[in-house]
Amino acid sequence: MKEIKAIIRPNKLSGLRDALIALPGFPGMTVSKVEGCSAPSRHISRHNIKDELTDYTPKVRIEIVAPDDVAEVIFQRVTEVAQTGHFGDGLVWITEVEKVAFVFKTTQGAE
Repeated sequence: MKEIKAIIRPNKLSGLRDALIALPGFPGMTVSKVEGCSAPSRHISRHNIKDELTDYTPKVRIEIVAPDDVAEVIFQRVTEVAQTGHFGDGLVWITEVEKVAFVFKTTQGAE
């Protein structure tokens, strides 16, 4: 199993969701609103402390746990759909997952 995480622009989420749902074997995803900033060398220099403290931009974090054979396809789809060609498009990465279990309770029928 692999975990695919991505930080993307919020306006790319709807299109990405549609693209991922269309993939065979797509297991679903968790989405969170986050804020972030890039490395200072990628932007113009900050002139005062206010610029440095307000440099955070809204992003969306996506987390997906998928079988190995589906993970690479998901990774490729995210990088294709989420890009605009500008700094700040986001980041995608894959990590190994040692163990996974669904958390749910089934109800037993009357005996």
